[in-house]
Amino acid sequence: MSEASPSEPFLPIKATIERVPGGMLLVPLLAGALIHTLAPGADGILGSFSGALLTGAFPILAVSYVCLGATIRLRAAPAVVRKGGALFLARLGTSVAIGLVAGQVLGAGPVDGGVLQGLSVLAIVAAMNNCNGGLYMALMGQLGRDEDAGAYSLMSIESGLFLTMVTLGIAGVAAFPLPTLIGAILPITVGVVLGNLDSDLRAFLGRAVPMLIPFFAFALGARLDLLDVWRAGTLGVLLGVAVLLVNSVVLVLADRLVRGDGTAGLAAAATAGNAAATPSAVAAADPAFASAAPTATALVGASVIVTAMLVPMITTWWVRRVAPVRIVETDDG
Repeated sequence: MSEASPSEPFLPIKATIERVPGGMLLVPLLAGALIHTLAPGADGILGSFSGALLTGAFPILAVSYVCLGATIRLRAAPAVVRKGGALFLARLGTSVAIGLVAGQVLGAGPVDGGVLQGLSVLAIVAAMNNCNGGLYMALMGQLGRDEDAGAYSLMSIESGLFLTMVTLGIAGVAAFPLPTLIGAILPITVGVVLGNLDSDLRAFLGRAVPMLIPFFAFALGARLDLLDVWRAGTLGVLLGVAVLLVNSVVLVLADRLVRGDGTAGLAAAATAGNAAATPSAVAAADPAFASAAPTATALVGASVIVTAMLVPMITTWWVRRVAPVRIVETDDG
């Protein structure tokens, strides 16, 4: 029996998980949900550090937002500001408009029957409001221009809880007190300040962003019942497709308005992995959303997976159609 070489893992756990679309979010999320479904009192039985991990998504998310904020550069070139600002405002404006309509139709609670059972304004806004920065940067590194990649320094402002709270407030389905809004934006603000004061600290904190995803995903999953996840399946897929279609149209138009070719707009159409944390955080701030949060978490998780699978394919197809020279340049190195 041959032994694995020093450069190869004995058991390729990470590589196997990453073969699953959104695997670093999905697999830990499902692992936590499995524990909660089979042993709903595990956090109380285990206690100590294990119990804290099963219930501790919010502290991990706070750390994640500090690290994410550190990656936001305030000194951006005019082209970066133009592109990032256009995509940021287009996505935010779209989520606010849809939130206004959904808020009037659905209210704060979930739909309690029919084909759309479980759908809520919370799920819709959380899925619409957060751009998948890792996917965007990966696609722009292969297919985009320098200013396209740099645009995320502005777009990443929408990541996190604050703008989702603001959107729900504008939609008229929530009224968060000022201290709660400040608390939502404070971690990412601290990160922005630290990252812009010290580039070494920006690099140090930025490396932690992807590492923290499986930890807060596991803790989020530990508050989910797998039956809720199962019920959200088809509706979650439909939500992901709807998010992709709406964002694609709006963001391609915004990209074209600032003299882009639409590639960056398409790459920014996916739902961020950390958006799955938003429903629980909103429900903690406003109990009116408590009934919607479990199913909304599952729906947003499904949107993360669906958009993560489809956006790379659609963006690559778009580049071959409108800018095939980029594909040639990439293939040639």
